[in-house]
Amino acid sequence: MKLFRSKYERELDSIIDEMKINLANNYKSTAHAAREKLGRRCEELYSEQLISESVYKKYRAIFDEYTIKLKDYHH
Repeated sequence: MKLFRSKYERELDSIIDEMKINLANNYKSTAHAAREKLGRRCEELYSEQLISESVYKKYRAIFDEYTIKLKDYHH
């Protein structure tokens, strides 16, 4: 883990934390919304070249992991 992450990486980390909290509290719709927000923001930052390809791949893998976890997670 890098000691000093960019503000964009910290932003993505906060979205992940939001998603984890929602999952822990069984807030299904907000967990899904946070996952979508993570994917959308990750794509935006990468397309604007604000994060590197390696950072993008790291967060995209996390997004993909939670997409699988939340596949059957609904009301």
